[in-house]
Amino acid sequence: MRTLTYFIGTSLDGFIAEPDGGLGMFAVSPELLEFVTTQYPETLPGQVRAQLGLSGPGKHFDTIVQGRASYALALDAGVTSPYPHLRQYVVSSTLAADIDPDVTVIPSDPLGAIRELKQADGGGIYLAGGGMLAGQLLAEIDELVVKVYPVVAGGGVPLFGGGFAPVGLTPARQQVLGDGTAVLGYRLKRPGTS
Repeated sequence: MRTLTYFIGTSLDGFIAEPDGGLGMFAVSPELLEFVTTQYPETLPGQVRAQLGLSGPGKHFDTIVQGRASYALALDAGVTSPYPHLRQYVVSSTLAADIDPDVTVIPSDPLGAIRELKQADGGGIYLAGGGMLAGQLLAEIDELVVKVYPVVAGGGVPLFGGGFAPVGLTPARQQVLGDGTAVLGYRLKRPGTS
């Protein structure tokens, strides 16, 4: 079975984007860029990969799932296929199904769609955002890889949207980069696991 990994950056106080959805509060240091390009190169959009001379398959994922607001960052830049090196899915009830031939729009039941994707052949699935979608998919998230930036936002888009529903985590990775960004990995505890 394929795994769903929520690979995301967050402020120390748990916000993945500014109130307007912007990402300007997250500085991309040389240390962070080196970490991502060597450890998770497939999580970089196609235009960035081209600028860095990256090509080939990823190390972890062959599929990306993102919410409408995350996808809007690409649309605002005039890009309809931001991750051409991955199979792309966007959860949205407002996007046209034919927005791009390389993008599959999931108009409803994201939880059911993810369960089907996890049963299909392929590599890992990269959940890129956003927070509301992550909250809806929490029951199917297998792993979190969180880049905790050394910044306090005070508000914005939360790491997980939804109501109060604690889920236990098992630590799987811990690394602090030279710029102070902490990369933390967790596996989600499921009933019957420790």
